[in-house]
Parts: sequence; structure tokens; C-alpha cells
Amino acid sequence: MTSPRDGAFLRATRGEAVDHTPVWYMRQAGRSLPEYLKVREGVGMLESCMNPDLVTEITLQPVRRYGVDAAIFFSDIVLPLKAVGVDLDIVPGVGPVVARPVRTLEDVAAIPDLTPGHVRFTTAAIRSLVAELGPTPLIGFAGAPFTVASYLVEGGPSKDHALTKAMMYGAPDVWDALLGKIAGISAAYLRVQVEAGASAVQLFDSWAGALTPDDYRRSVLPHSAAVLAAVAGLGVPRIHFGVGTGSLLPLMAGAGADVVGVDWRTPLASAIPLVGDRAVQGNLDPTLVLAPTEVMTSRAAEIIDAGRTAKGHVFNLGHGVLPSTDPDQLKRLTEFVQGY
Repeated sequence: MTSPRDGAFLRATRGEAVDHTPVWYMRQAGRSLPEYLKVREGVGMLESCMNPDLVTEITLQPVRRYGVDAAIFFSDIVLPLKAVGVDLDIVPGVGPVVARPVRTLEDVAAIPDLTPGHVRFTTAAIRSLVAELGPTPLIGFAGAPFTVASYLVEGGPSKDHALTKAMMYGAPDVWDALLGKIAGISAAYLRVQVEAGASAVQLFDSWAGALTPDDYRRSVLPHSAAVLAAVAGLGVPRIHFGVGTGSLLPLMAGAGADVVGVDWRTPLASAIPLVGDRAVQGNLDPTLVLAPTEVMTSRAAEIIDAGRTAKGHVFNLGHGVLPSTDPDQLKRLTEFVQGY
């Protein structure tokens, strides 16, 4: 049996020749799959993420259905916070809600550091998955410090991140302590996943697009770089993805990832020169999967062609799979990309 290391996904992340452009999707496991909705019925999001059997099943569902080149571990970016004892929940239709938002140095100090003992369910799920996946690599992931900090400071999702930025500008000591704490937790969570058998990791920065390049460079980049550096010696590729981060791509590349994810707002051909000697991931607009098949595939072809000028290219949507996506259309996209 071939090992994950020899497959197209890991070869592309290393900039090696591939026989086809590898493809996987963010949020590929859920929301649009009827089999996902069925197994999640009546089970809360965080409860699902802490059940190794359920995590294994949900992670495998899109691999079975689509034949993607990599699986993404089913979890949530706030799960490590829940695991260390932060009082939070994921409220349907809202998102993560934190009972006591972080405001002071004392609040930061009260958050425990993450140890492997906090997330034994993650280790169990990944070991089970690696055995089931065989040659298909598993991608582990964690939330980047800025995005996780925003949930902790705001107390939930925010459109303008006003309280978050107020802390960043007005209480830099608290801000640095908080991002340092989160960086340590995210790094420890990624390490647990790799040591259990994950073949790659992705750092998600969903809200970094709210920042100017100068603010990102000063107040965020050192902490994201610390997470990526902490797993640099584990021998797995590191993907760094942010939403609305076209102006931040050179800085995100400089944080130390091997692959830079590009969201759908920035043409891949424009992004490639910005990231230096790194592979890229992306970046079909998720709404194009709702378009007629020939429209979707012609846009996908443009992205694959653009990706040939990069060190390596992993095809993906420019953000997550939309809940209204037809799974059969995503299957057609996968087959198109792999056969192009």
C-alpha cells in the first residue's frame, strides 16, 4: 500500500511533481452532506468533536463520497479552549459564545495551558482515522491566535472586532499575553494531532482580514509565526489560511508556512508572486459550485492553470463549502480537477 507521503497532496505541498492537481475542501465534512446531518442530529457541535467514533465517521464521509486527496480532521477552532476549561459553547445559528470574555491579565492567566491529557479524544480519533484512511493523508488543524482571541475578547462572533482591536491598541500587554497564551495552546494542539498521525496541519485565521498590514505585522504575525515554528520540526507541511487576507499574503507567507491558502477574493495568479517560494492552496469561489457545471469547471480550469506557475498547488475552494451545496456537484468538481 502506498503511504500518504507518496500521494499527490503531500507531493504538491513539497513542490514535487504530481500526476494530478490534488484537491480537498474546507468544511468538506459537513453542512451539505445528508449523511453528516443525520449523524449530527441532536448532537451539539462540541459534543460531536469530543466523540472519537463520531469524529472518525464524519471525517471519512467526504473521502468516501468525493474521493478527495486529503481528509481534514473534524473539529472546531475553539475546541482546545473548551478542553482546557474555558466556559464556552457553540450556539446553533450564532457560533462560539464565551460566558466570561477576556479583559485583563488575570483573565489570561486563568486560562490553563493545553496538555495531551486535555484532548485524549483527539488522539484516539486520529489514530482511528489514520488506520481507516490508509494512503489518504489526514490534515490536522488549529485556530490562529488572532481569530481565537477575537472570540475570547468579544464573547462571540463579531463583524467589526471593535473590542478586540480596542485591546490590541489600548492594552498591548494584555493583548500580547493573550495571543501568547493562544499560540501555546494552538501549537500544543497541532503537536498532539501530528504525534497521533496527522500528515499535515493547517492554521486557520478566519478574521485576520479585519487587520491592516501594519497592525498584523506588529501585533499578530509574531504569534502566528510562533505556532508554525513550534511544529516546524515535526516533518509535516504547514498550511496557513486566512479570509479576506489579500493584502496580508506576503506577511502570512513570512510567518513560516510551507503552503499559503488564498481565499476567493484574490486571483491565484496575483497571489503566487506575493508568497515567494511556497506552494499555494485555493481558490474557487464557493458560490461557483452552485453555478452550472460548465461554468464551475471552466473557472476551476483557470485556477489549475494559474497554479502551475507556483512551487506547488493544492486545489480548494476559497473558503468553506456552503450549506446549500449539492454534493453531486462537488463530486463533479473533484473529478474534473483530478482529471484535468
